[in-house]
Amino acid sequence: MKPVERALHEAVRRLPSCTDTPRLDAELLMAHALGIERDRLILSPPEGPVPESFADYLDRRCAGEPVAYIVGRRAFWNIELEVGPGALIPRPDSETLISAAIEHFAGSYGPERILDLGTGPGTLLLAALDQWPRATGVGIDRSAEALAYARRNSDRLGLSPRAHFRRGNWADGVTERFDLLLCNPPYVAADAELGPGVAEHEPAEALFAGPDGLDDYRRLAPEIGRLLAPGGFAAIEIGFDQRDSAAALFASHGLIPTLVRDLGGRPRVLTIAAPQ
Repeated sequence: MKPVERALHEAVRRLPSCTDTPRLDAELLMAHALGIERDRLILSPPEGPVPESFADYLDRRCAGEPVAYIVGRRAFWNIELEVGPGALIPRPDSETLISAAIEHFAGSYGPERILDLGTGPGTLLLAALDQWPRATGVGIDRSAEALAYARRNSDRLGLSPRAHFRRGNWADGVTERFDLLLCNPPYVAADAELGPGVAEHEPAEALFAGPDGLDDYRRLAPEIGRLLAPGGFAAIEIGFDQRDSAAALFASHGLIPTLVRDLGGRPRVLTIAAPQ
């Protein structure tokens, strides 16, 4: 067995106490240590010694630090994003917002103007701009740290001419109307338990939203209608147990939310379509 393969085998035995995905985590950390992509590691493990950095990466993972922070990036939809402390790590569940928007705009040129509220490292806006090359958009976030990641991601992906990022508090001061509104707000209740390392490492302001997890929906619900252009479409992420509670808040402002489930069948997104 090659040294790299042996080290991976030992890491997979060690990591189950730290993570639910020991094999994946070990492969991602080893590939990062070697400076290669995970696909190459799996298909053709390199000869030679194991980089010393791999042991450090394992220690950090076992201390609860997310893999995405250790390797400094995370894949999302068709793009890869730089992430790190101060930026919420993109989750596969959030891809449901993009797929819902694609379904809505199927058969058309797609949206021309896109708004991403709570953009973080640019996750939803940049994925949408990559999907629709004719579109331009705005990403807003309260965190200067998160916006620094967003701007670097935009530059690296070649999307800076079409993406504008600015610091703000949700839609305060926004007067424009948009064809597509995307939003993944904080929706975790203050006393909820999260997976290992999440609350300890990721920004609390991007996770928690008051005692019932609904504080930011209360802020957003009165704004959505005025932000959508005629025929516009909004996709807003929710927690798996917030289908009725979040929908009721939007409905109380004259909106008609429709539920979209993620690939696991869980309630994940509320969509709102503005009349033409």
